[in-house]
Amino acid sequence: MDHAIETTRPALRDQPRAVVLAGLLSLAVAMGVGRFAFTPLLPMMLADGVVTLGQGSWLATANYIGYLLGALACMALPWVAAGWYVRWHPARLARAGLVATVVLTLAMALPLSGTWPTLRFAAGVASAFVLLNVASWCMVRLTVLGQPALGALIFCGPGVGIALTGFMTSAMVAAHWRAAAGWAAFGVLAVLLCVVIWPILQGPAAAPGQAAHGAAARAPAPPAASALARAQHALAYGLSGLGYIVTATFLPVIARGALPAGSVWPDLFWPIFGVSVAVGAALSSRASAAWDRRWLLVGCYVMQALGIAAGLWWPTPAGFALGSVLLGLPFTAITFFGLQEARRLWPASADSFASLVTAMYGLGQIIGPPMAAALVASGGEAAGFSRALSLAAGALVAGAGIYVGAAVRWGRRETAI
Repeated sequence: MDHAIETTRPALRDQPRAVVLAGLLSLAVAMGVGRFAFTPLLPMMLADGVVTLGQGSWLATANYIGYLLGALACMALPWVAAGWYVRWHPARLARAGLVATVVLTLAMALPLSGTWPTLRFAAGVASAFVLLNVASWCMVRLTVLGQPALGALIFCGPGVGIALTGFMTSAMVAAHWRAAAGWAAFGVLAVLLCVVIWPILQGPAAAPGQAAHGAAARAPAPPAASALARAQHALAYGLSGLGYIVTATFLPVIARGALPAGSVWPDLFWPIFGVSVAVGAALSSRASAAWDRRWLLVGCYVMQALGIAAGLWWPTPAGFALGSVLLGLPFTAITFFGLQEARRLWPASADSFASLVTAMYGLGQIIGPPMAAALVASGGEAAGFSRALSLAAGALVAGAGIYVGAAVRWGRRETAI
């Protein structure tokens, strides 16, 4: 079937801009809808009385657990099912994840709250499959087409998806929609985006023998130094998952609690965050290949920590808006630079190590929502969220410190490139 499509439309997957568009929209569906549409809809679900704050935090956690297990599954696939994985190459796996995202999003509109944890868990698995396989397919495909620098642009996708769902939610709130209608609308949005993606995201990224990475020709890194460097990268990358997730899960709820009742601003901070994510991803594409990704990650982590601090120190519309911008600008830049660093540290097992560090990121995300819910339950909403955000900012500062230590100790000597 893939062959038939390639025969009728051979040019699309051979055009770098089309590859970027397919990757960008795939991540808009998987991340902007499949993972983060829950954030702007959570206040609507609370207002409808279909969940409590504690139940909402566990729905978020179920999604992040699914993301973790999906990343681990992607890490294992090339090792445990080599022949099957070759047949089910990244484009096919990503398409399967996109179909699952559409179905699971539409299912959230059904009045079957007992199934929601399972649906959010499965949506997390699907989003990890799409992220890792689309990133792999697009980066290899763009390298084959001689445009590897365009790879950063696909990470505008989550921001585009977040902005779309955020602005749509603002309109829904103004029109007094119920949350179920919001889930249905987001499912339809995902279908429309997939119509554009489908004819492009197909076939192997590279023909047999058409090496895109050249990893096999590279000498391995010094064993002791590279093992420690890999462990440090995995830990620091995992801390970024914990660092942003409290805000990314509860931003509209936190803003509603801090601002006067009836303010229109709480529904706008999430789309501001999404636009900032897209802008930051586009800016990250300008980063020179010669720049050490660890120092770039340090800057990103510090910026996000300052974004969290802005909302804590200045709980006004201006403070939350500034915090949304500072948290959003480095959001997918961290993913892009983190995956690049993973490939640099272990090029011979690039896809598996990228999946491992993504799993660590997922583990960090799992900790955040129940931690915040427990602190709110014990100390009240304002004090509880303040403590949770302070801990999240501390995780980002710790992650930045790990990268500073690694960069100062080794420079770029532990690389295998």
